Amino acid sequence: MSPKVLDQALSALPRVSHPDVIVGFDTYDDAGVFRLTPDLALVQTVDFFTPIVDDAYTFGAIAAANSLSDVFAMGGRPISALSVLCYPGAGDIELLQEILRGGADKIAEAGCVILGGHSVTDPEIKFGYAVTGTIHPDRIWTNAGARPGDRLYLTKPIGTGVISTALKRELADEADVQAAITSMLTLNRAPEYAHGCTDITGFGLLGHGREMALASNVTLEIEADAVPLLPGALGYATAGAIPGGQKNNRDFTSDCVQFDRPVALELEALLYDPQTSGGLLIATDGPAPGTPIGRVVARRDKPIHIV
Repeated sequence: MSPKVLDQALSALPRVSHPDVIVGFDTYDDAGVFRLTPDLALVQTVDFFTPIVDDAYTFGAIAAANSLSDVFAMGGRPISALSVLCYPGAGDIELLQEILRGGADKIAEAGCVILGGHSVTDPEIKFGYAVTGTIHPDRIWTNAGARPGDRLYLTKPIGTGVISTALKRELADEADVQAAITSMLTLNRAPEYAHGCTDITGFGLLGHGREMALASNVTLEIEADAVPLLPGALGYATAGAIPGGQKNNRDFTSDCVQFDRPVALELEALLYDPQTSGGLLIATDGPAPGTPIGRVVARRDKPIHIV
């Protein structure tokens, strides 16, 4: 959904008030966290979407990696999953089996187990998982933890949105598609140390960066030229292979972004590009995996500055 529509809908809901809710939906974190004991909390999330690649097994595996990522982004360890499936009533059973097999293999790779799920008949395929993880209540990485002086790291290159769009328009080179698939299939792992963390998915780098900046009451200074891009992504953006979600992300986020220097329109588009199974954006004053793309500073006039 459009982040603007979702934001308006959620604003009408009462805020969660419970002594054991450590992370609710107030700060738009990647997952909720509920304390069970002083030393143990549950991390819970759900994510599903329509196919973005042609191969059924690969689609299932990407959907699983994407769902697991929310738990990793909180610093948690995924332990169990429930599948969420929408599939045509007269659909190909072998195709369905490949989707489920791809998802199951990726869930197992993460050391997680599938306990069941729910399915409905739908003419449009949709697939994903509700994932439960565990975490120590004192070791949660939220998007509200970024501090001035932190460095920003991004663990995967961006561009899956434009590459998927180019694929649908039969514009994409096979090698570029495979590079994007490899990235989407790669499991994120919880960082060993962070102040703040979020995974970059449908709202794009700037959309999820906005959430981190607002929740932490800081400004993120992002070095546009340092942001890693998937092979071919810049060229497909130049060719106009822009997904519809990119416009929604721009409409919602652009008033929070200040460009301190000129940036090519194609690169700017990629900063708003919706990602599938994207990387983690980590704010830390210590070592971290990924590519350094900027820093956290005290709150300026805008939550995000492109430098």
